[in-house]
Amino acid sequence: MTYVIAQPCVDVKDKACIQECPVDCIYEGERSLYIHPSECVDCGACDPVCPVEAIYYSDDVPDEWADYVRANVEFFEELGSSQGASALGNLHRDHPVVAGAPASAGAGAAPATAGAAG
Repeated sequence: MTYVIAQPCVDVKDKACIQECPVDCIYEGERSLYIHPSECVDCGACDPVCPVEAIYYSDDVPDEWADYVRANVEFFEELGSSQGASALGNLHRDHPVVAGAPASAGAGAAPATAGAAG
């Protein structure tokens, strides 16, 4: 198995994970990032740097985001293994699970402070 990027990344794409990945296996889609299952070496370097906690080991993805395991695999069926994401840049497409996800309310905004008065 491999690591998977789930729903919290949709419309956020912080990209700190890309900077940490030693094997260049995190690809950019239009609305989310994707980890190539054949290129990921399961090192886990990406997980702790994700500010929205969107990265999970595939066996640990919460049930509510289980479709993202399939999405991270199927996203690469057409692409195959390019052996490196950085040369490709934004692929300007997404898996249907991501493309059909509702827009993230705070995309690009700083996270709200817990307990803030409104």
